[in-house]
Amino acid sequence: MATTRTAHTVWEGELLTGSGNVTFDSSGIGTQPVSWPSRAEQANGKTSPEELIAAAHSSCFSMALSHGLTGAGNPPTRLETKADVTFQPGEGITGIHLSVRGEVPGLDADAFQAAAENAKKNCPVSQALTGTTITLTAELA
Repeated sequence: MATTRTAHTVWEGELLTGSGNVTFDSSGIGTQPVSWPSRAEQANGKTSPEELIAAAHSSCFSMALSHGLTGAGNPPTRLETKADVTFQPGEGITGIHLSVRGEVPGLDADAFQAAAENAKKNCPVSQALTGTTITLTAELA
């Protein structure tokens, strides 16, 4: 069964001096402010499209890796995934780097790396972002 998740943004003003708020409609977790300076300079307590992509990618990758490891008979105890999404004004998103550290009893580093590469390739967010270079660092705790 397909699911649809919804968020919406209200933006006021021009790009450089305006600002907006993104609301997470499906989950109801709240509203977060966004602005050009929070995207292209310092966050200063506001989010950005790139941070939202990082959140989506790190959680999707973690789910995909957990599923793959469990399916192979090595369920993880813990996975900690960080996604760094790089934005260059004038160019756009120039890359995403995933870093994962896992606790997986009975699994060696090579098998963990292979499982992580598979999750990177096959998680739905990675597939949606195929126009972007995605790199990976994977290590066992």
